[in-house]
Amino acid sequence: MPRHKKKSRSSNDKSSKAGSSAQSLEVAHVMKSLEETSLSCCSLMPENSKEGPEIGMASIPEGSQRFSSSKSDESATSQEKKQILSIAQAEPDPQNVPIDAVDEKVAMLVNFMLLKYKVKEPITKEEMLKTVIRGYGNRFSELLLRASERMEMVFGLDVQEVDPINHRYVLLIKLGLTYDGMMSGEEGVPKTGILILVLGVIFMKGNRATEEEVWEVLSFTGVYPGVKHFIFGETRKLITKDFVKEKYLVYQQAANSRSAESEFLWGPRAYAETTKMKVLEFLAKVHGTEPTSFPSQYEEALKDEKERAKGSASAGAVSPSIASAKFSSSSHI
Repeated sequence: MPRHKKKSRSSNDKSSKAGSSAQSLEVAHVMKSLEETSLSCCSLMPENSKEGPEIGMASIPEGSQRFSSSKSDESATSQEKKQILSIAQAEPDPQNVPIDAVDEKVAMLVNFMLLKYKVKEPITKEEMLKTVIRGYGNRFSELLLRASERMEMVFGLDVQEVDPINHRYVLLIKLGLTYDGMMSGEEGVPKTGILILVLGVIFMKGNRATEEEVWEVLSFTGVYPGVKHFIFGETRKLITKDFVKEKYLVYQQAANSRSAESEFLWGPRAYAETTKMKVLEFLAKVHGTEPTSFPSQYEEALKDEKERAKGSASAGAVSPSIASAKFSSSSHI
């Protein structure tokens, strides 16, 4: 919904306020679509669990919560592979059939993909059919599509088929980004989805967004400051410290602000690894529309694409892949 601020950043222009309200409305529409298609519908509880997930939040099995790419010991990997096997062997209790068995299978498939991502193993159609979604072969395309959408919207991962003949799939971080929140000792699941949302809010808000604006939008997905999220953990630390440390965000006192209000901008690593157009395309997909539905942002994204093309053609231009390498010293894949 449009936001009405107590103080205007600039008191000289009513059209500025109107533009800000329009941007807020656009962001709210996008985030509402996200809420309906991602966190609120992504349940990852093991079928034999006696406890239900927290309201409005996805939940993951205990083994998944211990994800950390910094742990490389064999026992951890073995334990995670046992988790994969347990998911594969799980069968619903005939006396307690889920209300929507298809949703249950989608949730299991998402869970399976997350575990595969952790142990860095490819996913095959054969394995999914023989284990996770046995008996649902005639609905494979539907289940894979729905699971892929949740991986994309919630965790910021793309499910890509790399071998069409043998139907092998891999999980890749979206939009050209190289950080998943698990590369510097952070436990949990991939957190790139939150990063993409914050980058989107900043872009939609005119390339700078106050901290209040960022949290207002994230609240649509059940993420709040100071509240430990069931999946993503300490989200305030993640956004104000981890993403800043990794050079994806700039966190500073708001420009033209008389108060101690803080704001976010894109960091140098975000500019090096992704583009405004890619972020806009993601937001448009969440909203179920086209990037042109956001005319001012689309025009700016096109301008950015042209400037990048000119820069790449220049003799002394630094390619995004080389530029992003400067920021990877604190991370590893």
